[in-house]
Amino acid sequence: MARYNGPKTKISRRFGEPILGNGKWLDKNSNPPGQHGAQKKRKTLGEYALQLREKQKAKYTYGVLEKQFRKTFEEASRRKGVTGENMIKLLEARLDNTVFRMGIAPSRPAARQLVSHKHIEVNGDVVNVPSFQLKAGDVITIKEGSKGRTSITGVVRPKNPKFNWLDWSETELKGTFITYPERESVPENIKEQLIVELYSK
Repeated sequence: MARYNGPKTKISRRFGEPILGNGKWLDKNSNPPGQHGAQKKRKTLGEYALQLREKQKAKYTYGVLEKQFRKTFEEASRRKGVTGENMIKLLEARLDNTVFRMGIAPSRPAARQLVSHKHIEVNGDVVNVPSFQLKAGDVITIKEGSKGRTSITGVVRPKNPKFNWLDWSETELKGTFITYPERESVPENIKEQLIVELYSK
């Protein structure tokens, strides 16, 4: 199963945002990554570079590689509505992202691992595909046999009221994907229109 396994702090410093990890090094060192980062001046990026950078940021944020990201974009472009917003909705509806948003896992990579190791059920069936697309009304639970593991239940967080497209009960360890989120409700700092322009070339 393909996923990014490279240095995380380097990626966060490249974008100047805590995309991967907690971003604690961003306050300590604002220089570009690399041995000669202090001597480098951040270049003014051209149109194509800005578009490519935004796509890379979205890919790293949601833990998706190029082939899968392209498929998501193509599916978004086939749907009615604004392509960029549709793409964000599809990325948010991924099972691993929803497990993270609900508070079952502390990060998207941790959520991906939970799903891959068959600890998560959707509508009563075990699903071990992190990219599984949820639909409105789907019920997400921790598998019965995994509820006794403190390594899993010990990191479960209460429902975050900001994510109003999800319902989650940390006492029942059960949640519902209510609907696709509106773009303004998704906190990620991604300019999806630049990605649409990149793929439309």
